[in-house]
Amino acid sequence: MTVRTRIAPSPTGFLHLGTARTALYSWAYARHHGGRFVLRIEDTDVARSTQDSVDQILDAMQWLGLDYDEGPIHQMARLARYHEVAEQLIAAGHAYRCYCTPEELDAMREAQRARGEKTHYDGRWRPQPGKTLPAAPSDVKPVVRFRNPTSGGVSWDDLVKGPIRIGNEEIDDLIILRNDGVPTYNFAVVVDDWDMRITHVFRGDEHINNTPWQINIFRALGAPLPLFGHCPIILGEDGLKLSKRRGAVSVMAYEEAGYLPEAMLNYLARLGWSHGDEELFSREQMVQWFDGSHMAKSPAQWDPAKLAWVNAHYIKVADDSRLAALVVAHLARLGIAASADDARLAQRCALFKDRCATLVELAQWLVMFDRALPSNAEDRATHLGGGALPALRALCDRLAAAPWDKTGITQAIKETLAEHKIKMPQLAIPLRVVVCGRTQTPAIDAVLALFDRAVVIERLSGALA
Repeated sequence: MTVRTRIAPSPTGFLHLGTARTALYSWAYARHHGGRFVLRIEDTDVARSTQDSVDQILDAMQWLGLDYDEGPIHQMARLARYHEVAEQLIAAGHAYRCYCTPEELDAMREAQRARGEKTHYDGRWRPQPGKTLPAAPSDVKPVVRFRNPTSGGVSWDDLVKGPIRIGNEEIDDLIILRNDGVPTYNFAVVVDDWDMRITHVFRGDEHINNTPWQINIFRALGAPLPLFGHCPIILGEDGLKLSKRRGAVSVMAYEEAGYLPEAMLNYLARLGWSHGDEELFSREQMVQWFDGSHMAKSPAQWDPAKLAWVNAHYIKVADDSRLAALVVAHLARLGIAASADDARLAQRCALFKDRCATLVELAQWLVMFDRALPSNAEDRATHLGGGALPALRALCDRLAAAPWDKTGITQAIKETLAEHKIKMPQLAIPLRVVVCGRTQTPAIDAVLALFDRAVVIERLSGALA
């Protein structure tokens, strides 16, 4: 058997973190077993589905590196297939047409509430032996309902949760085709998984209550059942469920915030799965390890500080040329036009990346090379007193003539220290305040070497004036 997994987002908004995690698990499981990973777009919510949402989903999948082998497959392009299968179910006695109006359904539920009963469809259009149905009204477009078994139950061995059983008396005859001919989720997902030969379904555990309906439809069709794995929800910082409607942030918002895709994948993977005590691992290692075991049964807590720590690690080990290419966009948002072809940009990234948790922070460090940053008034008062100015003036003269590299700058600093009989902090900190707009940086000779000489001289001369 070839393993076939899928991810089926609804294009009614951005790809949120829970769906991204499910996509990651589905992708990794298929890759681990040499199988196929399918992308399906569940766009039957016509009123809310948009092409912009589809594009955002595709962009997020591409950014995360979750390549799919088939798709994207759109449900709305498969309406004829859903109608065909619905007719098969009707012909076999597993489905029927229901002519209840919305007003009748509302009255049905109100009466059930008044009697203290659980609201459910009462089966008034459900065919039964010896039951005479009323004539179909000509002015009502019917829906199609699945004829769910009324006794027994549905059991499955969940890949994450373990054995689960839900009694058929807990579920009623759900609508599988609306009166406009569009299928409902629980019907379309079964037909799609059947046609696409899906063998393993990873999804959020909010779908557990849908699973009995789906299994019963699979059985009515005589279709093979996939194995289901329901992953616990992700909780926000406030301990409540992270969702599209409450607190979730789109995957692509993390790209804009300066996170690397490998960091996001690493962090998402650990939100519901583990491999021993490994906290940091590559995409290739995850594929090697992800066999569907060691999945967490409890909800995971979203921890921005932990994500930042993971991202800082990946920035630190990233190739400097790649960082340069990525930081260009973040510099542009700060009003700095930079080019990844500038060799010094990669060198600047190499010098500052150890201090950064995101590419946004890296860009904020690099602004100083193109734009003078206003220094703190307290720093100027503390470090630019009369004693510092003569040394800065002497250094400025030396830097104007020194070879413009780290060695030449280091020598100019050493000579200035010796001439004025001061220690390194007494020169380096005022120098940082004037040139960099802050009191702390990496080694100041290494930093200055990545400036244009003219910029350093201009800033020093301005401060001395």
